[in-house]
Amino acid sequence: MQGVNTIAAWVAAISRTRTPSQGGHARLGRARLGRARLGRKAGVMLAAVAASLALSLPAQADNPNQGKKFKVAADVGLVPFFMRGADGKLDGFSNDLTQEVAQRMGYDGAEVIDTPFSAIFAGLFSSRYDMVAAPTNTTRERAEQMLFAEPYMAGGLSFLAKKGATVNTLDDLKGKTIAVNNGSFSDRWLQDNQDKYGYKIQRFNKNTDAVQAVAIGRAFANMSETPLARYIATQTPALAPVYDMTTEANYAFAFRKDDTALRNRVDEVLECMKQDGSLSKLHMKWFGTEPNAGTAMTVIFPGYGVPDYPGYEPTGHTPDCSRP
Repeated sequence: MQGVNTIAAWVAAISRTRTPSQGGHARLGRARLGRARLGRKAGVMLAAVAASLALSLPAQADNPNQGKKFKVAADVGLVPFFMRGADGKLDGFSNDLTQEVAQRMGYDGAEVIDTPFSAIFAGLFSSRYDMVAAPTNTTRERAEQMLFAEPYMAGGLSFLAKKGATVNTLDDLKGKTIAVNNGSFSDRWLQDNQDKYGYKIQRFNKNTDAVQAVAIGRAFANMSETPLARYIATQTPALAPVYDMTTEANYAFAFRKDDTALRNRVDEVLECMKQDGSLSKLHMKWFGTEPNAGTAMTVIFPGYGVPDYPGYEPTGHTPDCSRP
């Protein structure tokens, strides 16, 4: 509106009249005629500018995220979710998903802030970013501290070891060293069950380093989420999953407790991606198979968040998949 006010002031200025001096009526008449013509031109310009602003302001109001980046956090290097290609650019299933979510919300894409998983929630709580985009397992303990959008992928845990190794039961892990990504869901499971099964825990700030420890013989196995373990096995012929476990946890995006509106908006975008099949297409692209029917990648959850978890909102809604 500043431009409109400036032109309006200009029109007002050139429209002012001065008291004519004696004998100056002829010159005054010509000046008034010139000002009238200039005033008409300025009026046309003012109307055009006002019309242009009137058209642009509603669009900006409808899309407050235009020209902005959606700030999210991820543990870059966790394949195939967030990783760097040969050209140094970010790639991966979760990167594709996050960029799509950001664009559907009207942002100019997502800005991914590389953060070790062990520090990722502290960065969220201190407002370094607005969402944790790294694959995050939903747990009740975490739901007490943060908000989850509805799940977008089934979880599970697996042990990855050198080919030829066998694990028939978890008791077979007694005395063995298990490498894990520090602060991850896998790390927490290992801590909770260490006394029961008697293994040793070796922690790393990147899961790639934990996998390398297995490859060079420093650890017997790497424990990570099942989708990750299966992908690593396709890329590392010397390693193979040796034991899988199902869990109740799924992957979901995480937010601060007071960001209910943002959580709900992302929740709706995920529902739209499930409806139009674009989420399943990403699974096919990165894992080579269709997602299992009836899992978090295809099921639209009622309300907002994870049903029956802290922070869940049972409010019924129909997402508007056309709006930014």
